[in-house]
Amino acid sequence: MAISESDIQNLKQRFGVIGNSPLLNNAVRVAMQVAPTDMSVLITGESGSGKESFSKIIHHLSARKHGQFIAINCGSIPEGTIDSELFGHEKGSFTGAHESRKGYFEVTNGGTIFLDEIGEMPLGTQARLLRVLENGEFIKVGSSKVLKTDVRVVAATNVNLLVKVEQGKFREDLYYRLSTVPIYVPPLRERGKDVELLFRKFATDFAEKYKVKPISLTEDAKSLLLKYRFPGNIRQLKNLVEQISVLSSDNTEITSEVLGQYIPKETSLPALYKDQNGADSISEREILYKILFDLRKDMNDLKKIVLESAGNPAQTAQLVKEHAGLFEGINENISPATEPVTYLNAPAQTEPEEEVQDITHEAEDDSLSIVKKEKELIMRALRKNNNKRKYAARDLGISERTLYRKIKEYELEE
Repeated sequence: MAISESDIQNLKQRFGVIGNSPLLNNAVRVAMQVAPTDMSVLITGESGSGKESFSKIIHHLSARKHGQFIAINCGSIPEGTIDSELFGHEKGSFTGAHESRKGYFEVTNGGTIFLDEIGEMPLGTQARLLRVLENGEFIKVGSSKVLKTDVRVVAATNVNLLVKVEQGKFREDLYYRLSTVPIYVPPLRERGKDVELLFRKFATDFAEKYKVKPISLTEDAKSLLLKYRFPGNIRQLKNLVEQISVLSSDNTEITSEVLGQYIPKETSLPALYKDQNGADSISEREILYKILFDLRKDMNDLKKIVLESAGNPAQTAQLVKEHAGLFEGINENISPATEPVTYLNAPAQTEPEEEVQDITHEAEDDSLSIVKKEKELIMRALRKNNNKRKYAARDLGISERTLYRKIKEYELEE
């Protein structure tokens, strides 16, 4: 099916998709091409990038457009109830099951189900989902009767599912069954001038909502806006514009100084990063390992400097000057007793090797406890977000379910 640029623009206008970046237009084109089929679609992209909009495009352009459309966030449903939510249950099948209930796959027969955060789905539920995709069959919780359903599944994830497959947390056969057609939704930082278009759109919307004049950006403010990475993507930009619209209603022309007051400062909490192969890393423990191994290397470098210069004040001073960045970088991680100046006036007959070895081990014991660091980061994130786990999990780069498990594990509940 040939799709022209005008077709793409008309569709974006119909569904409220703002932007003209090539990556965005390509995602829209693929969605239009796959919509008339019944193929499974896997939408990938960061949280807040607008993946649900593409699932709606696929549903409304398909032959199922008159059927029901249900969007489900797999990460927000507790593991013990997700099977019941998706496939239903019989009366008395578990505690609290006072009557039988239809699941989403039964209710949405003939329609489309959008499974967001599919990577958070438990392995047992993944096996049930695979059976639906392969045969259109499912069994309610507490029942032995096989039921049929005709549902199209559109899934989405903000993590690399292949990494989950390697870790044994996601079924490989389900991954390939879901990703028949992949659609990549680009993050805001990869969409260039689209950020300005979205800012103007949100500014107009909030001006109408709050009965104020729409705000605008000066050239220096536009430059600052384009430089910011927007880890929360469109959702974060929308919240930013709403704040400025309400709190800066007296001055509708926003300068870079004013905008800088609303853009969050860089956080030191772990965030998702790309490894050497370009894959998204999703393990907070791996990030902590990297930080701690870097710290160990710095400590070893410091020990080498001290050993080489012990008993020679002039050489010590020169080495400290040459490696000032190293000493400054690890200053907070060593005690005053381990500073190089301790050895400047040491007698020649002393054996600094043994003393330095003991001190280094003590510093490592204090700073290289992964559990301690992980617990500290979680506590900082919770304090920063007023104990709101959803936003704390977002800052830490982990799922809300993982954060909940960590809180129970470290007994951080108040």
